[in-house]
Amino acid sequence: MSTTYVVITLLAAAMAGFSAGSVFFHAQWVVQPLADYRVPRALWPWLGAAKAAGAAGLVAGLFVPVVGAVAGIGLVFYFAGAVVTVTRARWYSHIPFPMVYAAPVIASLALGLTA
Repeated sequence: MSTTYVVITLLAAAMAGFSAGSVFFHAQWVVQPLADYRVPRALWPWLGAAKAAGAAGLVAGLFVPVVGAVAGIGLVFYFAGAVVTVTRARWYSHIPFPMVYAAPVIASLALGLTA
């Protein structure tokens, strides 16, 4: 297990965890776009929980690699769904935001495959 893999994985987990916390604590800069994209408010806790579980899974994956792989794949699907949601809402200038969160997850998965 390389140092790069560990650092990137922890960065990805921290970013996903921060994003989950932002949903849980209703940070205005997160929940306002969700409302603008017409994501039902009832789904917000589930979205936060999915990101939190993904973050925890990435960290657990440092000890049990298959858990990290599953968590990483789940987060990639989550952020791909976020891109679709933003695109459907026609907020094209917001497409890069979920991709910023997905990038370290993808890098972690790629580094995990080479380890």
